[in-house]
Amino acid sequence: MAPTTTAIQRRSEARHAYDAFLKECPTNQLLARISDKWVSLIVAALGERGGPLRYSGLTRKIPGVSQKMLTQTLRSLERDGLVSRTVTASVPVRVDYELTPLGYNLACLMTAVKDWAETHMDDVLAARAEHDSKAAVPTP
Repeated sequence: MAPTTTAIQRRSEARHAYDAFLKECPTNQLLARISDKWVSLIVAALGERGGPLRYSGLTRKIPGVSQKMLTQTLRSLERDGLVSRTVTASVPVRVDYELTPLGYNLACLMTAVKDWAETHMDDVLAARAEHDSKAAVPTP
């Protein structure tokens, strides 16, 4: 007779079975979503704020995002449990967005990547220029 496993044990075993390198794995799909530039910027913006932001506050913080893209991204983040949406009855209606505990966990990583990009942009630009100058010179 095979030993039975508890629900916690089954979830733990399933968690170890995730493999983001496999296209059909849900972790691959999640990684694709969170690596989107708008997701990164929205999560980082909400994480830096440390509290709720209104839709208009997000558009000011991230001026390049279109209304459609911001709305779609916020909905996907809410669906994934990373952002909570709170509607307050007033005139006009007030809608606030805030990271969930899971979202704050991700924001630490996203903010670190954003900070790395800001810190190392000059290095990357120099490397690009060096690479491009070598590519422009014909090899014998």
